Amino acid sequence: MWKNLAALRQKINPNSQQIFGNTAWLLGDKFLRMGFGLLIGVWVARYLGPEKFGLLNYAIAFVSLFNVFATLGLNNIVVRELVRKPSEKDEILGTSFLLKLFGSLLLFILTLGVIYILKPDKNQTQILVGIIALGMIFKSFDVIQLWFQSQVQSKYIIWANILGYLLLNLIKIIAIKNQAPLMIFALIWSGEFVLAALGLIIVYQGQGHLLKAWCWSFQRAKLLLKESWPLILSQLVIMVYLRTDQIMLGEMIGESAVGIYAAIVKLSEMLYLIPNTVVQSVFPAIIKAQEISKELYYQRQQKLFSIVTAINYAFAIPITFIATSVVTLIYGENYALGGAIFAAHVWSGLFVSLGVARSPCLIAEGLTKFSAAATATGAVVNVMLNYFLIIKYGIMGAAISTIIAQIISSYVSHSFYPKTRRIFTEQTKALLLMGLWRN
Repeated sequence: MWKNLAALRQKINPNSQQIFGNTAWLLGDKFLRMGFGLLIGVWVARYLGPEKFGLLNYAIAFVSLFNVFATLGLNNIVVRELVRKPSEKDEILGTSFLLKLFGSLLLFILTLGVIYILKPDKNQTQILVGIIALGMIFKSFDVIQLWFQSQVQSKYIIWANILGYLLLNLIKIIAIKNQAPLMIFALIWSGEFVLAALGLIIVYQGQGHLLKAWCWSFQRAKLLLKESWPLILSQLVIMVYLRTDQIMLGEMIGESAVGIYAAIVKLSEMLYLIPNTVVQSVFPAIIKAQEISKELYYQRQQKLFSIVTAINYAFAIPITFIATSVVTLIYGENYALGGAIFAAHVWSGLFVSLGVARSPCLIAEGLTKFSAAATATGAVVNVMLNYFLIIKYGIMGAAISTIIAQIISSYVSHSFYPKTRRIFTEQTKALLLMGLWRN
């Protein structure tokens, strides 16, 4: 494995250690978050119990359905523009920030309006949704992260986020010790975005950049939105089939089912961090490779697919056999039903990672419309399967639906469109571990 990671470094950028140094920083941050997230997250889940934990996560999932308005599908496009035109960063960042800010305010208004219509008598749910949606407004400052990502300097992002993250986990411990009500945990969840925004501003300005230099360009906004609208649709449907499971479980079974499922999702998502971090770190290098030569570009993409697949196999195979024991050990007997779900979700993670790894080439080759169509197909499949399988198999039905939807959206869909069949071939080689050993 380590030899192949070294080979990936040579394929992606043979003359520099910057990418892997950047990846090391990102992984360090992810592992720290994974450790604290698991420890404190489990503590919170045990303290609140499946029902209250389910209600909190129902509110988070509900807000997440509208998260597309906060991001507007801009992230990868902005990184690409910053890589290609770093001298225009103030206009790119300023325009992107205002677009995201307007979108976040729209998210806040929409979530409050829709939850009031859907649950007019559920005051607690309405308040939880409002608190969580308010925190999302501060994610507009994430455009600062995109600048450092484009320069492969993620260590600055990490320093900006880590102190706030540790502080909020300390506050969670204090809240548990003092038997705080559910609303406090929603405030803490939103507080992380506020502290992250402050940290990013401090680090950005500390590196000699100025927020006041940011400027708005109507023409730039039109160009960004023209490219991002397929990704807006794509992200919307991604949120549908990432979060609709929890919402449909809440409506069809109850909050306790959401609590168990949400606990397992958090555990599963931690396993996605390593392959997804690798993709994030090498994204700029793959974009640059296309400008150098097709051969180099294809080599880098194949190696990326192969590495993220191998990493997922390393997790998924052993966890399949010990999933129930792991869940019971971590969350306790109240969450024991989640063992089979955990085993299913780790295999879903394989196709999630392949879907993330395809992003650089879809962006580079202008195939964002295909991405939207493929993701929309997966979302429709997921919702339809949820409706039938949750009724028949309960919580496990939601997990089965997710796996099938991810396979269709992130893998099978590429075989139907001529311009993406090369991606299907590369992913197939990766699944067979062929691309790991061959150039």
